[in-house]
Amino acid sequence: MMLRRGFLVFLPRLAGLLVVACCSVSIVYMLACTPKGDDEQLALPRAHSPTSKEGYEAVLQEREEQHRDYIISLKKQIAQLKAELQGRNEQLKNVQEQLPDSLAVHIDHSNPAKVQADLLSFLRSQIAKAEVHSGFKLSTEYAVVPFESFTLQKVYQLEMGLTRHPEEKPVRRDRRDELTEVIELALGSLNHPEADGNARQRVFTASDFVEGIYRTEKDKGTLYELTFKGDAKHQFKKIVLFRPFGPVMKVKNENVNMADTLINIIVPLAKRASKFRQFMQNFSPSEFLIYMDVVYVSQSEQMNEVKSILENTSKSANFKNFTFIQLNEEFSRGKGLDVGARVWKGNNVVLFFCDVDIYFTAEFLNSCRLNTQPGKKVFYPVLFSQYNPSIIYGHHDSIPPLEQQLIIKKETGFWRDFGFGMTCQYRSDFINIGGFDLDIKGWGGEDVHLYRKYLHSNLIVVRTPVRSLFHLWHEKRCPDELTPEQYKMCMQSKAMNEASHGQLGMLVFRQEIETHLHRQKLSSKKT
Repeated sequence: MMLRRGFLVFLPRLAGLLVVACCSVSIVYMLACTPKGDDEQLALPRAHSPTSKEGYEAVLQEREEQHRDYIISLKKQIAQLKAELQGRNEQLKNVQEQLPDSLAVHIDHSNPAKVQADLLSFLRSQIAKAEVHSGFKLSTEYAVVPFESFTLQKVYQLEMGLTRHPEEKPVRRDRRDELTEVIELALGSLNHPEADGNARQRVFTASDFVEGIYRTEKDKGTLYELTFKGDAKHQFKKIVLFRPFGPVMKVKNENVNMADTLINIIVPLAKRASKFRQFMQNFSPSEFLIYMDVVYVSQSEQMNEVKSILENTSKSANFKNFTFIQLNEEFSRGKGLDVGARVWKGNNVVLFFCDVDIYFTAEFLNSCRLNTQPGKKVFYPVLFSQYNPSIIYGHHDSIPPLEQQLIIKKETGFWRDFGFGMTCQYRSDFINIGGFDLDIKGWGGEDVHLYRKYLHSNLIVVRTPVRSLFHLWHEKRCPDELTPEQYKMCMQSKAMNEASHGQLGMLVFRQEIETHLHRQKLSSKKT
């Protein structure tokens, strides 16, 4: 009853609203359909107006100017709409690229034909998204993805990797196989009987290959453009291929608990007591799950000083998890690390081989744990090597504290991708692989030998730059006992560790720069 009464009260209001709406529509219709007034039409001359001909010409000129202004206004609006539409299209494209493709999430495995069709559709869409048929607007020159070029024998590369060669025979097997496959596919396309709809007149071979260029957009795929000799001197055949990347697939989803993973830090040492003091000052045993073996391999008198530094640190930081091991023999870094690893008697433990000129944080120790797995993975981090602070910061008084120097920039250091001495692995893997080559004496060589052992095994070698592991600069001495060739290599290594290419150039041309500044100063005084 109450519902009916409410409906009766609401009904007159609804009728009133409908009447108002109908009136509004009628008014709008009348205004839209009413013929234009005299002032908007091409009016006839009146009694006090100019002559008939002059009147028409004046009105026509006025109407022409109005139409011209109206056309200009429309063109501006169209241009604005086009720009807005292009902006919206780019925004939509960016959103689509950022969103996970539905294929990567929803695949109906019960229908293999549909899965294959969806996969082919996705791969074709990768070509459309990549910069293959047309270019894309880029914000700066740094956004360009450059091509690299190749012939049958050589690759000409911007990213030179560990070899530092701007051109080289492909060393990595994956790259070598990749380019060989691409050339074979291109030859197959050229030699296909129905490639151009005509009868095949010649057979193309690898000797007809002139050059190729390729580049990889890491979220889309790799584009290859290959050029072959044509039928005449100035004619060529060009084949464009694209290797699309498939959708992302989930491999594993697991929880990793490192609460009980102990790390044994092994530090080999000979003399260098002052460096060891600095190392222990930087060392902050904030974690309980670390142990340290200091292996002193020398008959030097500095041994007692090293023991004293270790004991003082133990007292001040309340750190008891350490062992001091002394070897009275000729120094061998490999021997020191090997002894430190084998002296451990507890459960399987992560070994971190470390030197006294290394700075690391608790964050790195977590990386060490996360990237090692017994019987499966070993960790070879690429550390950031510091340049000479005296060159970077000029006068000694301006050198900031160590923590402020540890900035990863091209002016402050470089990734030491040729060094393999700092590594993390489980003790069981180190023992099973055979440990270090103990015939190698002195400092160097033993790390590469161990690294190659792991590469030749079935273990996964995780090689990656890390932001929390630094090699602190120290002076490198090249003794006179070295051969001319060794001395030259030593000096080249020293130059690489001193400063960047630009900073060394400033030192070489210092006199020229000072002369220029002096002349500028004199000329400014004259003016």
